[in-house]
Amino acid sequence: MKCIVNRRAQFSASHRYWLPELSDAENLEKFGACSKFPGHGHNYVLFVSLAGELDKYGMVLNLSDVKHVIKREVTSQLDFSYLNDVWSEFQQTLPTTENIARVIWHKLAPYLPVVRVQLFEHPELWADYLGNAMEAYLTLSTHFSAAHRLAHPDISNEANFEIYGKCARPNGHGHNYHLEVTVVGEINPRTGMIADLVALNQAIEDYVVEPFDHTFLNKDIPYFAEVVPTAENIALHISHLLRSPIQELGAKLYKVKLIESPNNSCEIYCTEYELSTNIVHNESVLVRV
Repeated sequence: MKCIVNRRAQFSASHRYWLPELSDAENLEKFGACSKFPGHGHNYVLFVSLAGELDKYGMVLNLSDVKHVIKREVTSQLDFSYLNDVWSEFQQTLPTTENIARVIWHKLAPYLPVVRVQLFEHPELWADYLGNAMEAYLTLSTHFSAAHRLAHPDISNEANFEIYGKCARPNGHGHNYHLEVTVVGEINPRTGMIADLVALNQAIEDYVVEPFDHTFLNKDIPYFAEVVPTAENIALHISHLLRSPIQELGAKLYKVKLIESPNNSCEIYCTEYELSTNIVHNESVLVRV
């Protein structure tokens, strides 16, 4: 039986986004504060996913052996290092989160059946690499606070209460929404980036966080005047708002995840074709569009 196991590891390291062929002013314009000498540091958290058949002992691999390989090939070399200098790959392509994940994959692949490398630079920024040449996924996390009322405008209050329960009360209620935006694209062979991180953050701020934060969605966001602002519809609208700005940055919007509460979340997967399939599981909703 095929199974995927995940091993967690961590390391602390510093890096700097700086290209010698650019002037200090050009580096500052391109990379912002990340270009400042002598660099800055992170506590990286690494997840390595491994696939295989279960053996007679109930294991895909002996995790003690996996731990040893990850330490030997990755963490012992990267921990308390300056990433730009530690591996030759980072002298050719900058050690961005997505590029570090890619290089780690190639360090481990000769020894382990790797199917995914996920690297957290911090809790609000992480990358996934699945072994597909220079393609990688980058996720940015943010939040906004907003109120809403779940009530369809074309039916009576009684019918709305029957469908939405307390959420249909006239004065609405609020949430601290947690938003994750995942983009996919090719890692630039020089900068190490899928897209300009500063510009990507700014697009999410401009198109979503600033317009949505501290609003009553039904009244303050025109789209929700006629559309019920369920978590699913909010995430879908966010995907529509972000798709073009992200394409302009050279990447593609892959996923929008909206966490309304610890019990309810929604994921919108953005593909190149329209597919309206809703899958409900454990109070989470997965929608492909």
